[in-house]
Amino acid sequence: MAINFLFDILAPIYDRVIKPREPEEFKELLDLPVDGWLLDVGGGTGRVSTTLLPYVSKLVICDLSVPMMKEALSKNVACVVQGSSHLLPFQTNFFDRILVVDALHHFSDQAGAVRDLLRVLKPGGKLLIEEPDITKPQVKMVALAEKLALMKSHFHTPEEIGKMVGNNGYHAKVSSDGEFAAWVIVEK
Repeated sequence: MAINFLFDILAPIYDRVIKPREPEEFKELLDLPVDGWLLDVGGGTGRVSTTLLPYVSKLVICDLSVPMMKEALSKNVACVVQGSSHLLPFQTNFFDRILVVDALHHFSDQAGAVRDLLRVLKPGGKLLIEEPDITKPQVKMVALAEKLALMKSHFHTPEEIGKMVGNNGYHAKVSSDGEFAAWVIVEK
Protein backbone atom coordinates (compact mmCIF):
# COMPACT_ATOMS: atom_id res chain seq x y z
CA MET A 1 0.00 0.00 0.00
CA ALA A 2 1.45 3.37 -0.95
CA ILE A 3 1.87 5.75 1.96
CA ASN A 4 0.03 8.56 0.15
CA PHE A 5 -2.98 6.33 -0.38
CA LEU A 6 -3.16 5.57 3.33
CA PHE A 7 -3.00 9.25 4.28
CA ASP A 8 -5.56 10.07 1.57
CA ILE A 9 -7.97 7.65 3.23
CA LEU A 10 -7.23 8.92 6.75
CA ALA A 11 -7.52 12.64 5.86
CA PRO A 12 -11.17 13.20 6.90
CA ILE A 13 -10.66 11.65 10.36
CA TYR A 14 -6.96 12.31 10.97
CA ASP A 15 -7.38 15.28 13.34
CA ARG A 16 -9.99 13.45 15.38
CA VAL A 17 -7.81 10.36 15.77
CA ILE A 18 -4.45 12.09 16.27
CA LYS A 19 -5.05 15.15 18.41
CA PRO A 20 -2.95 18.31 18.05
CA ARG A 21 -0.56 19.05 20.86
CA GLU A 22 -0.38 22.29 22.76
CA PRO A 23 1.78 24.80 20.86
CA GLU A 24 3.95 25.85 23.82
CA GLU A 25 6.67 23.26 23.21
CA PHE A 26 6.91 24.11 19.51
CA LYS A 27 6.88 27.84 20.27
CA GLU A 28 9.92 27.38 22.48
CA LEU A 29 11.80 25.04 20.14
CA LEU A 30 11.19 27.30 17.11
CA ASP A 31 11.80 30.53 19.03
CA LEU A 32 8.36 31.95 18.25
CA PRO A 33 6.79 34.42 17.71
CA VAL A 34 8.51 35.52 14.52
CA ASP A 35 7.50 38.09 11.95
CA GLY A 36 7.97 35.73 9.02
CA TRP A 37 6.96 32.60 7.18
CA LEU A 38 6.61 29.09 8.66
CA LEU A 39 6.84 26.07 6.35
CA ASP A 40 5.39 22.77 7.56
CA VAL A 41 6.76 19.95 5.39
CA GLY A 42 4.79 16.71 5.52
CA GLY A 43 2.29 18.75 7.52
CA GLY A 44 -0.82 17.04 6.16
CA THR A 45 -3.90 18.59 7.75
CA GLY A 46 -1.87 21.20 9.61
CA ARG A 47 -2.62 19.43 12.88
CA VAL A 48 0.49 20.90 14.52
CA SER A 49 1.41 24.00 12.52
CA THR A 50 -2.03 25.61 12.58
CA THR A 51 -1.75 25.85 16.37
CA LEU A 52 1.23 28.16 15.68
CA LEU A 53 -0.67 30.59 13.42
CA PRO A 54 -0.87 33.30 16.10
CA TYR A 55 2.94 33.32 16.32
CA VAL A 56 3.92 33.65 12.63
CA SER A 57 3.00 35.97 9.76
CA LYS A 58 2.17 33.26 7.21
CA LEU A 59 1.96 29.48 7.19
CA VAL A 60 2.60 27.23 4.19
CA ILE A 61 1.97 23.49 4.33
CA CYS A 62 3.72 21.24 1.82
CA ASP A 63 2.50 17.65 1.52
CA LEU A 64 1.91 14.98 -1.10
CA SER A 65 -1.64 14.06 -0.06
CA VAL A 66 -4.29 16.25 -1.67
CA PRO A 67 -7.05 15.12 0.74
CA MET A 68 -4.82 16.00 3.72
CA MET A 69 -4.12 19.43 2.21
CA LYS A 70 -7.85 20.01 1.63
CA GLU A 71 -8.37 19.51 5.36
CA ALA A 72 -5.61 22.07 6.04
CA LEU A 73 -7.25 24.68 3.81
CA SER A 74 -10.15 24.94 6.23
CA LYS A 75 -7.74 26.17 8.95
CA ASN A 76 -6.69 29.64 7.75
CA VAL A 77 -3.42 28.47 6.18
CA ALA A 78 -1.79 30.99 3.79
CA CYS A 79 -1.39 28.25 1.21
CA VAL A 80 -0.94 24.55 0.71
CA VAL A 81 1.45 23.19 -1.86
CA GLN A 82 1.66 19.68 -3.19
CA GLY A 83 5.30 18.81 -3.37
CA SER A 84 8.03 16.38 -2.54
CA SER A 85 10.15 16.96 0.55
CA HIS A 86 13.42 16.47 -1.34
CA LEU A 87 12.45 18.75 -4.26
CA LEU A 88 10.70 21.61 -2.48
CA PRO A 89 9.10 24.07 -4.92
CA PHE A 90 10.28 27.17 -3.04
CA GLN A 91 12.95 29.82 -3.39
CA THR A 92 16.28 29.37 -1.67
CA ASN A 93 16.56 31.18 1.70
CA PHE A 94 12.82 31.96 1.86
CA PHE A 95 11.39 30.57 5.13
CA ASP A 96 12.07 31.94 8.61
CA ARG A 97 11.02 28.73 10.33
CA ILE A 98 10.55 25.18 9.07
CA LEU A 99 8.76 22.38 10.90
CA VAL A 100 8.72 18.64 10.17
CA VAL A 101 6.68 16.67 12.73
CA ASP A 102 6.47 12.88 12.68
CA ALA A 103 7.05 12.83 8.93
CA LEU A 104 10.75 12.38 8.10
CA HIS A 105 10.49 8.59 8.41
CA HIS A 106 7.87 8.68 5.62
CA PHE A 107 10.00 10.69 3.16
CA SER A 108 11.39 8.66 0.26
CA ASP A 109 14.71 10.55 0.16
CA GLN A 110 15.44 11.63 3.72
CA ALA A 111 18.97 12.93 3.11
CA GLY A 112 17.70 14.87 0.08
CA ALA A 113 14.83 16.25 2.17
CA VAL A 114 17.20 17.50 4.87
CA ARG A 115 19.36 19.12 2.19
CA ASP A 116 16.37 20.86 0.60
CA LEU A 117 14.91 21.95 3.95
CA LEU A 118 18.22 23.67 4.69
CA ARG A 119 18.22 25.21 1.20
CA VAL A 120 14.86 26.96 1.66
CA LEU A 121 15.61 28.07 5.24
CA LYS A 122 16.72 31.70 5.57
CA PRO A 123 20.04 32.54 7.21
CA GLY A 124 19.16 33.14 10.86
CA GLY A 125 16.16 30.81 10.52
CA LYS A 126 15.34 27.68 12.49
CA LEU A 127 14.51 24.17 11.36
CA LEU A 128 12.82 21.76 13.77
CA ILE A 129 12.50 18.08 12.94
CA GLU A 130 10.51 16.05 15.46
CA GLU A 131 10.62 12.31 14.98
CA PRO A 132 9.72 9.27 17.05
CA ASP A 133 12.95 8.21 18.80
CA ILE A 134 13.68 4.77 17.33
CA THR A 135 15.97 3.98 20.27
CA LYS A 136 12.88 3.70 22.51
CA PRO A 137 11.06 0.33 22.78
CA GLN A 138 7.59 1.82 22.19
CA VAL A 139 8.80 3.48 18.98
CA LYS A 140 10.28 0.18 17.81
CA MET A 141 6.74 -1.23 18.14
CA VAL A 142 5.37 1.67 16.04
CA ALA A 143 8.07 1.02 13.42
CA LEU A 144 7.09 -2.66 13.32
CA ALA A 145 3.40 -1.76 12.96
CA GLU A 146 4.20 0.60 10.09
CA LYS A 147 6.31 -2.09 8.43
CA LEU A 148 3.44 -4.59 8.74
CA ALA A 149 1.10 -1.96 7.26
CA LEU A 150 3.51 -1.77 4.27
CA MET A 151 4.11 1.94 4.89
CA LYS A 152 7.78 1.81 3.78
CA SER A 153 8.77 3.97 6.75
CA HIS A 154 12.45 4.26 7.57
CA PHE A 155 13.24 5.51 11.05
CA HIS A 156 16.61 7.00 12.01
CA THR A 157 18.12 7.64 15.40
CA PRO A 158 18.22 11.30 16.41
CA GLU A 159 22.00 11.22 15.99
CA GLU A 160 21.69 9.90 12.43
CA ILE A 161 19.33 12.76 11.58
CA GLY A 162 21.81 15.16 13.15
CA LYS A 163 24.51 13.67 10.95
CA MET A 164 22.36 14.31 7.84
CA VAL A 165 22.30 17.96 8.89
CA GLY A 166 26.06 17.90 9.51
CA ASN A 167 26.66 16.44 6.04
CA ASN A 168 25.23 19.73 4.71
CA GLY A 169 27.61 21.89 6.72
CA TYR A 170 25.32 22.81 9.61
CA HIS A 171 25.28 21.90 13.28
CA ALA A 172 22.22 20.22 14.78
CA LYS A 173 21.20 20.26 18.40
CA VAL A 174 19.68 16.87 19.23
CA SER A 175 17.46 16.26 22.25
CA SER A 176 14.67 13.98 23.39
CA ASP A 177 11.63 14.02 25.65
CA GLY A 178 12.99 10.77 27.10
CA GLU A 179 9.87 8.82 26.23
CA PHE A 180 8.88 8.97 22.58
CA ALA A 181 9.95 12.05 20.61
CA ALA A 182 13.33 13.37 19.56
CA TRP A 183 14.09 16.83 18.24
CA VAL A 184 16.72 17.92 15.77
CA ILE A 185 17.05 21.70 15.78
CA VAL A 186 19.13 23.66 13.31
CA GLU A 187 19.89 27.37 13.31
CA LYS A 188 21.10 28.46 9.90
